[in-house]
Amino acid sequence: MKLIIATPSPFARKVRVTLREKNMDCPEQIDVPWNPEAVAADFNPLGKVPALILDDGSTVFDSSVIVEYLETLGYEPALIPKEDDQRLQVRQIEALADGVSDALVLIVLENHRPQELQSDDWIARQQTKIDAGLSALSQRLGAAEYFVGGRYTVADIAAGCALGYLDLRLPHYNWRAKADNLKHFKARIDQRPSFQETIPSAQEISTVR
Repeated sequence: MKLIIATPSPFARKVRVTLREKNMDCPEQIDVPWNPEAVAADFNPLGKVPALILDDGSTVFDSSVIVEYLETLGYEPALIPKEDDQRLQVRQIEALADGVSDALVLIVLENHRPQELQSDDWIARQQTKIDAGLSALSQRLGAAEYFVGGRYTVADIAAGCALGYLDLRLPHYNWRAKADNLKHFKARIDQRPSFQETIPSAQEISTVR
């Protein structure tokens, strides 16, 4: 297998963390999907990362689908509960975290457009989604250490990746003041080797029009 990633991507990081938690060896190829020379579209028709290239040459894309596929391979620990109610909760929290990351991506892309084409209203709309998503995550976590069932799951991975991406892209946004429990959650999860080995970093992208 080989994983196509972008170094800042919280979605790629979700898969990278999952692979490390399961001690699965998988080479990574760095791509910049917004640039003309990007290869992501060769493996995902939507031109997005991550994309997982299997040994037979077929591909699996979308981070949630890739994580679901990795779960079928039997590597421990299991990161998606088998119980229907907990599985639904995990997937719901993953969707919330990914939604926060999606809104952040849209802000980043808007800020890379020429100044005269940028929309403050569009950026404000995405910021509203981020605020609402973080509030919902904070409520879901409450006073617990993990989001669902008292154990580490992909919900925690997705939330940790979203918060890490938030710090990368909006470093002056003081989300910790609004969600003390998420602040402590991130401090704990950042100590995991899988997170320490996948700290996001910015890439140079072409101007978006």
